[in-house]
Amino acid sequence: MLGKKKGKQRNEYVPDYVLYDLETTGISSLYDEVIEISAVKVRNGKIVDEFSELVNPGRHIPYAASKVNNISDKMVEKALTFEKVLPEFLAFVGDDLLAGHNIASFDMKFLYRDCEKYFGQTLTNDYIDTLAIAKQCFPEWKHRRLGDLAEHYGISTNGAHRALADCRMNQQVFELMAEELKETVNKQTEMKICPRCGCTLKKRNGRFGEFWGCTGFPDCRYTENI
Repeated sequence: MLGKKKGKQRNEYVPDYVLYDLETTGISSLYDEVIEISAVKVRNGKIVDEFSELVNPGRHIPYAASKVNNISDKMVEKALTFEKVLPEFLAFVGDDLLAGHNIASFDMKFLYRDCEKYFGQTLTNDYIDTLAIAKQCFPEWKHRRLGDLAEHYGISTNGAHRALADCRMNQQVFELMAEELKETVNKQTEMKICPRCGCTLKKRNGRFGEFWGCTGFPDCRYTENI
């Protein structure tokens, strides 16, 4: 949970995790503050518990941020500060692996910063960025926003950009992408045997696209179109 060394990013599916999302006053992890944090605890691919808290950032929420997440100053005026909410979130997470969309370049930075700020330690949990998973599953897509993925799978985007709604949406997306990821890995590790010499065939790129090439070269030059 808290310690001296940051957790590692992992590009894989696991059935047990805590998927979380932050809403903030802006996009800078140097200057902006958390105004909402939500999470869902997942066991064997199913949500078993939820956590959600508004946070008083101690400053005005800019119009641009409110326009996106629909969180106003009035909504957070009686909320706890992040210094009080963060320990509750960490207790909810425990030693679980974290997950979320685009967290590697955004949400994790806020958590690392504030764990250091309030506790003098960092967050040690490993994490999965579902954006990185989406890049593996859909390398040809130009955009892989959470809304894009939800629409692809026919998942409702109602309530998008509020943390708990995004968590629920993202959890469904992650579970469905797990099947895509499994197929992708299987294709990458698929093996064929050369009918001529018995050595392994390996996928290669050629002038006219991908083909199977025998690894028994130079003694065997067998190739097979894909």
